[in-house]
Amino acid sequence: MQKPETMSRAVAGLGGNPAAEAKAALSGFLAEFSTFQSEIKSKLKEQENRLAMLDRKSIAMSRPPLSSALARAADAETPHKKAFAAYLRSGDDGGLRGLTVEEKALSTAVAADGGYLVDPQTAAEIVGVLRSSASIRAIANVVSVESSAFDVLVDHTDIGAGWATETTSVAETGTPQVDRISIPLHELSALPKASQRLLDDSAFDVEGWLAQRIADKFSRAEASAFVAGDGVDKPTGFLNYPKVDNDLWAWGSLGYVPTGAAGDFSSSDPADAIVDLVYSLGARYRANGTFVMNSKTAGAVRKMKDADGRFLWSDGLAAGEPARLMGYPVLIAEDMPDIAAGAFAIAYGDFRAGYTVAERPDLRILRDPFSAKPHVLFYATKRIGGDVSDFAAIKLLKFAAA
Repeated sequence: MQKPETMSRAVAGLGGNPAAEAKAALSGFLAEFSTFQSEIKSKLKEQENRLAMLDRKSIAMSRPPLSSALARAADAETPHKKAFAAYLRSGDDGGLRGLTVEEKALSTAVAADGGYLVDPQTAAEIVGVLRSSASIRAIANVVSVESSAFDVLVDHTDIGAGWATETTSVAETGTPQVDRISIPLHELSALPKASQRLLDDSAFDVEGWLAQRIADKFSRAEASAFVAGDGVDKPTGFLNYPKVDNDLWAWGSLGYVPTGAAGDFSSSDPADAIVDLVYSLGARYRANGTFVMNSKTAGAVRKMKDADGRFLWSDGLAAGEPARLMGYPVLIAEDMPDIAAGAFAIAYGDFRAGYTVAERPDLRILRDPFSAKPHVLFYATKRIGGDVSDFAAIKLLKFAAA
């Protein structure tokens, strides 16, 4: 801004005209003030820009490391997904050959077998469907193994005991016996197909489609084998073993309780058979007991009432919670037999102790564009086995007079 002495000199130079002197002084003052305002605004703008830059740097430095870790994980997973998708669409396995994953999701180790292991996301989707399916898998003991068989050691006897005093000799007591149940792993396969034109469509989610088809096929095949499989190139179902009256039960067979009528419940006291079935199971197993039956049998059972007129069946209180029979959860497994004369249509037991599912974690895919032209076949294989691991943990209800 103009200084006083400068303004005085300017006024003096106007020859003593007061109006002209005042006008000139005011014009000079306004010009200097306008320049001053411009300088102040420019400096404030620069200061705002510097503060904004500092804020952005501070936010970037304070960002949680998790986000960057997730970004790195996503970037790391992208090559595997792209390589696997390219293999499914066109058979190009060049991207797969150079990839190595600790989880063995994609590995060249199986290239000699004619296939590749699926990527983690597809495998996880398939496993999720299998776990949520209405199968014995949902209530059984499921273990992952790397070998061709899984051994279960079972001690189904008891140690002898007796009373003794300080001075009397102690007699030798019985020694427990340990049995080994070996569960071999069998190859479960699925063979979905898709047209090459569909695979060429970039909008088609080939991985999601493949996972859904494989999971559907595997879940249905597993469910049937875990119930009634004969053990020949497939798991051994729990209904494949000899069944004897529970009063004559011995290890290696499953005990049953009769309903009192051929192909039906007793006409006089139908609910008594359900009660007898529950208490035919040992107390140490009942805490984890589960009923298994198909939908037709469930439709007949849920109409039953006790002596006081109360229904034995109650629906789950929350979404996703299983229905309950006499307070125990019910698994609806459609592979269980229908009610018929001599049929074992209802099972009850602690399946976590009574049945073991052993599986290898790897799932292999072989692309075959030649056998079904113009379609492409996808041959998916998985190693899995299942067998009864505790014959005392499962009881059956036989629809017969005795």
